[in-house]
Amino acid sequence: MFNLIRRDVILQKRLLLTFIPFIAFFIIMDSHPALIFLVASIFIPFNAYGYDEKAETNILLNSLPYTRREIIASRYLGAIIYMILAIGVTSLALFALDKSFTMTDIAIGGGLFLLFSAFTFPLFHIFKPGNITTVVLIGFILLSGVVPPIVMFFAEHLTAITDFIVNVPTTYLYWGAAAIILVAYTVSWGVTTTIYQRKAF
Repeated sequence: MFNLIRRDVILQKRLLLTFIPFIAFFIIMDSHPALIFLVASIFIPFNAYGYDEKAETNILLNSLPYTRREIIASRYLGAIIYMILAIGVTSLALFALDKSFTMTDIAIGGGLFLLFSAFTFPLFHIFKPGNITTVVLIGFILLSGVVPPIVMFFAEHLTAITDFIVNVPTTYLYWGAAAIILVAYTVSWGVTTTIYQRKAF
């Protein structure tokens, strides 16, 4: 399974040369650190899915001595590993460019990445190959622009919920969010595995 995870980096070794400039662009544009950690985490896993979608790699993978369960597990475990590495490199880049960030920024960026992955990874196996990667990335950009205003609207108009959230200790909020994200990622993993095992190549 480790070789399946390592494969994504090997296939993207040229594309990885653009990773630092890609991150530097967001830093120079003075984007929020949480957003920078999010887009950095997305870079490798979603490019890997995009490559496999174009090359129809799943046919080749299923001819190798790996079970379908292991193939999906490598995707989900690989996403976590690459997220950690991306956060590490991004932290160094922010530090080098003298931009401040907090552990909260890392937690929010990483949490949003796992949540986004939980909702989008199954889509790569539900729909036929073609433009799924493009649709997912466009959806991500649109959500980045649409979700914050929606959250602000509800925060202003649903004061009872807002007051409840404000009164809940911050630690409980973090643990609650972490639990929701973990459950969503685990459920997504199970759903994707089921879909992939039933899929004909």
